[in-house]
Amino acid sequence: MLGRLARWLRAIGCDTAQLPVHARDVEVVDCARHEDRVLLTRDRHLLRELRPPRAVEIIHDEPLEQLRAVVAAFAIARPAAFFTRCMIDNTVLHEVPLADVADRIPPLARETRGPITQCATCGRVYWRGSHARRMEHILETVFPPD
Repeated sequence: MLGRLARWLRAIGCDTAQLPVHARDVEVVDCARHEDRVLLTRDRHLLRELRPPRAVEIIHDEPLEQLRAVVAAFAIARPAAFFTRCMIDNTVLHEVPLADVADRIPPLARETRGPITQCATCGRVYWRGSHARRMEHILETVFPPD
């Protein structure tokens, strides 16, 4: 339901769990309670019937508006760096030498300035290419000016 929001939250460094779409409401609430997480949901029925201890109803349809609302609701400060977590599985990324992953990235990416990072869980490799720069520009608009 909020998969795109979860990826944007990971892009700003938030520890963001995402259960499979087939998870039952009770499982979602139990997981949030057990892991002491804030539950973000669009499901009013879940909020009304199960009353999770820490929950926020997401009312916007557009993922960036959802992200802006979460940033405002929790007064999340702009992180020192974007893209510190794997966008897929939430693992904290670690920097790797180019030589270790050169065969796994496009030739132009090998010439990119900036760190190359990798997820220890899934092995996905990240670099600061044009896509990341576009996303950074978008993320800058989410945080209030200093």
